[in-house]
Amino acid sequence: MAATMLRLTELRLPLHHADEELPAAICKRLRITPRELVRHVIARRAHDARDKGNILLVYSVDVNVKDEAAVFARFAKDRNVQRTPDTRYHFVAKAPEGGASKRPVVVGAGPCGLFAGLILAQMGYRPIILDRGKVVRERTKDTWGLWRRGELNPESNVQFGEGGAGTFSDGKLYSRIKDQRNLDRKVLTEFVKAGAPSEILTEAHPHIGTFRLVTMVESMRETIEALGGEYRFSTRVDGLDITTDSTGERRVRGLHLQTGDYLEADHVVLAVGHSARDTFEMLHAAGVHVEAKPFSIGVRIEHPQSWIDKARFGVDAGNAILGAADYSLSHHCANGRTVYSFCMCPGGTVVAATSEVGRVATNGMSQYSRNERNANSGLVVAIDPARDFPGDPLAGIALQRHWESLAYIAGGSTYQAPAQKLGDFMAGRASRALGEVVPSYQPGVHLTDLAECLPDYAVAAMREALPVFGRQVPGYDHPDVIMTGVETRTSSPVRFTRDETFQSLNTAGLFPAGEGAGYAGGILSAAVDGIKIAEAVALSMNG
Repeated sequence: MAATMLRLTELRLPLHHADEELPAAICKRLRITPRELVRHVIARRAHDARDKGNILLVYSVDVNVKDEAAVFARFAKDRNVQRTPDTRYHFVAKAPEGGASKRPVVVGAGPCGLFAGLILAQMGYRPIILDRGKVVRERTKDTWGLWRRGELNPESNVQFGEGGAGTFSDGKLYSRIKDQRNLDRKVLTEFVKAGAPSEILTEAHPHIGTFRLVTMVESMRETIEALGGEYRFSTRVDGLDITTDSTGERRVRGLHLQTGDYLEADHVVLAVGHSARDTFEMLHAAGVHVEAKPFSIGVRIEHPQSWIDKARFGVDAGNAILGAADYSLSHHCANGRTVYSFCMCPGGTVVAATSEVGRVATNGMSQYSRNERNANSGLVVAIDPARDFPGDPLAGIALQRHWESLAYIAGGSTYQAPAQKLGDFMAGRASRALGEVVPSYQPGVHLTDLAECLPDYAVAAMREALPVFGRQVPGYDHPDVIMTGVETRTSSPVRFTRDETFQSLNTAGLFPAGEGAGYAGGILSAAVDGIKIAEAVALSMNG
């Protein structure tokens, strides 16, 4: 889109407005006649549902007008009338003629590793991409093996394999990152090229859903391979070859693979995801700088989607433009804890997300249609290293494992998840029968008392927060609402600290990236971080 267009923001119209009302509103805002409006394109559309009786659509629109200079001069001090920004992506480097002497290696094929590999390939560096799991369709079969039969493959599951954990999620493509270079636009554009619906470029809260993500990941792999990139699946990195020179500088020289092979590499992108606990332990043992990072613990909470739609949209519940309603909640408790909703999945399901034998962890997932019976969200309590797992930088992993192991036992030691009705949770008694809300978790739930597999401080904080959330979203604290434990994988429990060149603080050539390294949270922010890392690798390789 031409950068000379004008962008109008905060253009508000009723939910049920007619098509012709949008150009009329543009002309009114700019004080021009319809003949002076050459064309308009919707850049972004959101909704404002704070007043359920008068829901508004909020537009950002790019327009061409006949006398653009005069119109722009008239609104020079209006922050809602600006030049349309140039959102095209510009590569920072390209591979030297004849190619680089050594190929960069990307460890992990989730959103971060995928975009690091894509950008490196587009710049001509022919990356090698390693992933401990399988190609996306094969890992999907393994994942269904846990969900349907209770059979876990520790190397191919919700966490490990092509596409990363984001493949089995709501597919949200929005975040709170501040991105002055519009790298998020590059991510969305590449997703559309790979088969995502074009509406993700304009919707304020775009999402894709699992089934579409599978085909998109395959398409992007084909693009990377066509540009000279190479994938190696079922290839876990079990060790680093690190040398130390006379000045004391540590530098990565290669990778020891679980296949028994050695891969020479001096530029390694570490995009392993937030659940690669054995890899975190290996890196720590190798002396790579790591520190503990806050994360959260709690449950998944499920409501009928119709309840949430009615609570958020009133009489307009079910409107196709609004879609399935979501929510975002937070409460600061008397015990100093913060309880908040996490990874809200409208019209979705609660899924088994463990990657380790004898442990239960949960997450949420939606398809593009978001038309399943229930809404679900994490209901989690923030925890902090200094307060909750001090001393060892890997202590957060031990804490996650502890509660996941107790959840496995509380669920009957069969990969069923422990679950409880909200009313019973508030009363401190085990649930014995389901009520109005039917849980969606597979391979099934075991009704019990969730206090058996959650810290006391988390239980107390959640009991305080639930009535507060019920006042904000009517029906949220209905006694038949289902809570399923445990949610422990909200984010990485560690951060592999990096310097201003995006390399490890104490190991040159190693580029910690994405959610597993503690620098992202969700598909979009992880993908953006992958782009930044790819740029840093290219600049380093070019000297």
